Amino acid sequence: MSGNIIILMLGVSTFLGALGLFALLWGVRTGQFDDQSKFIDGARYDNEEDLQDAKMMDEKKKNREAERKKEYRPPA
Repeated sequence: MSGNIIILMLGVSTFLGALGLFALLWGVRTGQFDDQSKFIDGARYDNEEDLQDAKMMDEKKKNREAERKKEYRPPA
């Protein structure tokens, strides 16, 4: 192989590695990997009945938020 090709391959791989590192650091800094309730919910809702209750509560919450948005009227 030519020396120019090796230098080009090293440059491209270094650039892609730096880009991946930048993306990882950005994700960590902005909280993309934070899921504080995942393990707590896994322990709390570990049987089928509790999962159904959690799903029902989540649907009720979404419905309440949707109703609140419909009922809102800006001041006249």
